[in-house]
Amino acid sequence: MTGRPENLFPLFGDLEGLDGIGPKTARLFKGLSVETPRDLLFVLPHSGIDRRLRNSVRDVEPPEVATVEVEIGNHLPPRQRGRPYRIIVQDALQEFQLVYFHGKGDYLQNLLPTGQRRILSGRVETFDGVYQMSHPDHVLRLDEADALPDWEPVYPLTAGVTQRLMSKAMASALARVPALSEWIDPALKARMGWQDWRNALQAAHAPGSGADLAPSAAPRQRLAYDELFAHQLTLAIARATRRRADGAVTQGDGHLVNRVMASLPYEPTSAQRRAIAEITADMATPQRMNRLLQGDVGAGKTLVAMAALLTAVEAGGQGALMAPTEILARQHVEALAPLAAAAGVRVDLLTGRDKGRERARKLGALAGGQIDVLIGTHALFQRDVTFHDLRLAVIDEQHRFGVAQRMALGEKGAAVDILVMTATPIPRSLALAQYGDMDLSLLDEKPPGRLPIVTSLASTERLAEVVGHLRRAVSEGKQAYWVCPLVEESESVNLTAAQARFEQLRAQLGETVGLIHGQLPPAEKDAAMARFVAGESRVLVAATVIEVGVNVPAATIMVIERAESFGLAQLHQLRGRVGRGSGASTCLLLYDPPLGETAARRLKLMRDTEDGFKISDEDLAIRGAGDVIGTAQSGLPRFRMADLERQAPLMQIAQTDARKLLHDDPTLQSPRGKAARVLLWLMEQEKAIRLMQVG
Repeated sequence: MTGRPENLFPLFGDLEGLDGIGPKTARLFKGLSVETPRDLLFVLPHSGIDRRLRNSVRDVEPPEVATVEVEIGNHLPPRQRGRPYRIIVQDALQEFQLVYFHGKGDYLQNLLPTGQRRILSGRVETFDGVYQMSHPDHVLRLDEADALPDWEPVYPLTAGVTQRLMSKAMASALARVPALSEWIDPALKARMGWQDWRNALQAAHAPGSGADLAPSAAPRQRLAYDELFAHQLTLAIARATRRRADGAVTQGDGHLVNRVMASLPYEPTSAQRRAIAEITADMATPQRMNRLLQGDVGAGKTLVAMAALLTAVEAGGQGALMAPTEILARQHVEALAPLAAAAGVRVDLLTGRDKGRERARKLGALAGGQIDVLIGTHALFQRDVTFHDLRLAVIDEQHRFGVAQRMALGEKGAAVDILVMTATPIPRSLALAQYGDMDLSLLDEKPPGRLPIVTSLASTERLAEVVGHLRRAVSEGKQAYWVCPLVEESESVNLTAAQARFEQLRAQLGETVGLIHGQLPPAEKDAAMARFVAGESRVLVAATVIEVGVNVPAATIMVIERAESFGLAQLHQLRGRVGRGSGASTCLLLYDPPLGETAARRLKLMRDTEDGFKISDEDLAIRGAGDVIGTAQSGLPRFRMADLERQAPLMQIAQTDARKLLHDDPTLQSPRGKAARVLLWLMEQEKAIRLMQVG
């Protein structure tokens, strides 16, 4: 199947063919990201109105919608301009008024002829005991009563598009929906009690009550699953295509890894042992590894990465570790140096600062195989960097590196295995959405001996007290970070706020206060950081989120100003900058009173737990998926029907099912495989089909 299947053509035509939509209205629908009938069908109702026929307007509690049968009485046109047009009507129990502002007499005489009976549906209100219905939503003859559903769906709208237009267009789009062969695993479909796709779509657009609008309602679950399954199938195809590209078997004998393990002053956690086993097993297969190592701040990712790099060296190859900044690259060198010494392997550093003769020496040693593990920044990507035999690339902090860079690094070796490390705890459903093409290793335990960080909350009204505490701590030789709030308006406002705080703290604490912010040239930023690392400055004021992963074991105090302006994940990352040494650490969250309900919930959660995964799940519930990862640069797909916050468990099922289908039917030629191809076209994931043809 090279092009879109014919039975989907009606869903991908112009909107103009639908009832009520002309060229002008078709343009208005773009405000809802709707350009085809298929897009329209994927806009699900978000609420509904009870339109069941009542005996009388007295049966509802105003202001509320009522649907009643009435006899039409006298018309009362306005006596002066600007007054409303009124019509007296009588239901089974109550006389009331219809009110039309700017009503045209002949139109209303025609719509509501005196002496006849009509069904009216609209919002009923009372003024001084008089019942009124202004501009009824529906006026129907008795023989048209069936046209009004008992429960009318309400859709999201955009400028120029009314509910009436939406309902009319939706009904004509639903009439075009073809019956499609089933792509869901029959056992799963039966277990979940799901209908066929077409029936589920029709049911989702005809809810019978509020319960039918919930993400847990079966038709909505089914439609969400289709979307998640198509997404995971696309990722599974990308993964399979990459794995088909020849990999190399990288199998060590464990002698270097064992040396390092024996030299450790502590026992690795069971999570670390499990991750190392998963990675070495992956490297030993002929397929290319593409694995994400996700561990909370301080969970011990460095040891796991070193074990993987040593496995590459044991197999006669080389390893590379790439960090997003020079500071972090240097820290990796320091952290790995004792482990490398214990194993007796040669580690070197390559950054943009290496020039001339020194750079040439390093590149020569690398190409000749005299360097076993090279650590560096994106300088590792440059054209003239040639490895003798690169087997494994470890990438630190995924969000700085897109898929394109992962692949560029992969091209440095014949078949480089890739391990990505991230300290950002992402809820599992989002990790699967974003990194579904990768296999996941999770470090969910902290190494022994880490002291918990004591977190407390204080109002900015107690600022003087806080500075007093800080003065005492600094005089005892402690070091502290002071993070200034991220003000939305602009970077210059942020800068001014940080500059002012810096000057105030310097006036009170003296020369030991340093400042770092986003507009400093990189060399000055590095220098300010280096002074803090060396202990020359005791307090570091930061207007930017401090570099992820910066490691200053002597820093034991973190003050976050206007903490309520940060997201949970940011607060957790910042707090993780302290508590890296043997000393007890504290984190103080300063807030501007009064705190809103959501902000209070966030800050209390920070105070009560250090578990990054628990925090990230809560963050997802509070802020939603796009904000947690920052949708713009996340590569997180925008789902039209699936709700990642409330339908998270479906993502795991979709991934397992997609990988199994592809394993059993790699070219998607079975009846279910062919149905899945149609699903990919329906969800506009046809690039996955092309990828299969390429592979």
